[in-house]
Amino acid sequence: MPIKFPFSRRRDVSAETWVKCPSCESQIFNKQLERNLRVCPTCGHHFRMSVGERIDLLLDDDSFVERDAGLESGDPLGFHDQKPYPDRLEASRVKTGLREAAVWGTGTIDGQRIAIAIFDFRFMGGSMGSVVGEKLARCFEAALHERIPAVVISASGGARMQEGTLSLLQLAKTTAPLTRLDGAGVPFISVLTDPTTGGVLASFASLGDVILAEPRALIGFAGARVASGTVGEELPDGFQTAEFLLEHGLVDRVVPRAELRGVLSRLLRVLPVAHLAEGPAGESRGWGPIGVLSGIAERLGGAVSDTVGIGVESGTNGDLATTREESER
Repeated sequence: MPIKFPFSRRRDVSAETWVKCPSCESQIFNKQLERNLRVCPTCGHHFRMSVGERIDLLLDDDSFVERDAGLESGDPLGFHDQKPYPDRLEASRVKTGLREAAVWGTGTIDGQRIAIAIFDFRFMGGSMGSVVGEKLARCFEAALHERIPAVVISASGGARMQEGTLSLLQLAKTTAPLTRLDGAGVPFISVLTDPTTGGVLASFASLGDVILAEPRALIGFAGARVASGTVGEELPDGFQTAEFLLEHGLVDRVVPRAELRGVLSRLLRVLPVAHLAEGPAGESRGWGPIGVLSGIAERLGGAVSDTVGIGVESGTNGDLATTREESER
């Protein structure tokens, strides 16, 4: 089945078609919505964006170079609910023109080179299976190897149920490289869009050196009803919104879509990649949240990065591996 190359950038919409805003119920011309960066001109509701639209919004023209475009999910469990898993994948590929729910590559923002991964919620709810986890891991490993900042734009319902435990393994697979990024002083900026939930939030998305969010984005691990039932009490209204999480310290800043590129550009200037010569033994010392946790672990008797690692080789599935080099020494 042919895939649109490189992928759909703009939706094919008619000027005569309307869309109703889910927040204020205003009727908006699709063309007007596209010109306004898919933000409601009446109430400011941020509609979801495709991968191509994100690239056009954030990166310099023609600077994005996709990597690992050919990776596709298999069906390791032979999963079948209302329809076979391969049929769901095929339907999403036809609908979106993408091979998977995330795309990664390198590009520039105002001339500053980055490794970037972008989720597309249209592809099976942006769920993270083995291939998405592999792409993210390779994105982080490339950022470390090439010593360029990493940026991830998340829009996901969480781990992909059709891959069972294999999808849950991606939580460890995507967070393990971040310990090395942090230790090497390579910045990681996490951008949370609507929605960012489940295993994606519970892993790499909440571990950025800086965490940004779009206005009113739904951010949380489980649904509001499940969360309320788990803790056995009523939770405040809007407790899973970007604004609420900003007030309580999970999010560093809520950034309107029109300002996101400028904010990222400034962050890349004030969070430069550390020089290798910095720190003891010629290695830079991480200063982000993982560096703090690693420091605590070292004082308690062992560093996080000494026990968990990930090996990624071109053309392989990049299976999760544990390294015991330090203990063997």
